[in-house]
Amino acid sequence: MQRIGMVIGVKPEKIEDYKRLHAAVWPEVLAMISACNIRNYSIFLKEPENLLFSFFEYHGSDYAADMAKMAADPRTQEWWAVCMPCQSPLRTRKDGEWWAGMEEVFFHA
Repeated sequence: MQRIGMVIGVKPEKIEDYKRLHAAVWPEVLAMISACNIRNYSIFLKEPENLLFSFFEYHGSDYAADMAKMAADPRTQEWWAVCMPCQSPLRTRKDGEWWAGMEEVFFHA
């Protein structure tokens, strides 16, 4: 199992839209998240900095393949098209990232 944390900005004027969307995530999107071996997925909001922090556990054996499977899913693409205008990617993210990956520096089970 791999633990993954990521961060992205959220546009202040879109926070309520983002909360509303995530209060009723489309069932097909949730099913695809599960089909791609993601468990315990959470997104947290930090205001007034307007940062979103996501955390999930990856339980598969080929993360790249599972992420490609998710990215190829038409319903997930529709979901992202609705959510992405709410987000503001960090300038410091790596090439190819939308959400910026984070290094885990501490864990206690």
